[in-house]
Amino acid sequence: MRHPDGPHDKPEGISPHALDNGVLLHELEQLHRTRHETFLYGSDDALERHTSRTAQLEAEYLHRFPNRQVTASRTRSGARAREAAARAEATPE
Repeated sequence: MRHPDGPHDKPEGISPHALDNGVLLHELEQLHRTRHETFLYGSDDALERHTSRTAQLEAEYLHRFPNRQVTASRTRSGARAREAAARAEATPE
């Protein structure tokens, strides 16, 4: 809900810094789950707010967990290896 004095006078939601780790992760999961529908069907204001809040929470998560686990297949080299394996599998011998 927007602050009654104006649409941009006060940010919505609890500061990401004040959220404990579990709540931060839960909020991120909810935002990621609802992104597609907000992008396709939300008002300009809803999309702007969704984007802003997601960026805030993601920045806080990265600040707290700078050495988060990265799955090798989610890197560029991992993607290239997947593509090469798929090509090799599709190529008749």
